[in-house]
Amino acid sequence: MKRYAILYVATMAVMLPLDLLFLGFVAKGFFQSQVGDMLGDIRPVPAVLFYLLYIAGIMIFVSGSPDATWRSTLLFGALFGFFCYATFELTALALLKHWTWNVVLVDIAWGSFVTAVGATLGWALANWVIEKV
Repeated sequence: MKRYAILYVATMAVMLPLDLLFLGFVAKGFFQSQVGDMLGDIRPVPAVLFYLLYIAGIMIFVSGSPDATWRSTLLFGALFGFFCYATFELTALALLKHWTWNVVLVDIAWGSFVTAVGATLGWALANWVIEKV
């Protein structure tokens, strides 16, 4: 149980700053230019729920296995991110008239990347912490 708690916190500690940096600075202008009229103020409760659930999903499907390696977390993290972000993006593209293919492609690529990196570095950080404790 302690291992999972450390893995959860480590993955969150890696993933959250990366995603906030991307969303708040790197891609903010891009999203604004593409779908700006659809963007509103960030609602904290759904945002927090997303991260809590998404990190749990990473642990369940990517990094939580005792057999996980850096290679498996990188590969399955990228795939998990791809499928999760593609599900959202393609649904948004199907339903929202101002959603664009550019947003779909950028966000799916980002989701694949950030999930792979977050899962792998979170796994590595958790293993390092567990060795020290």
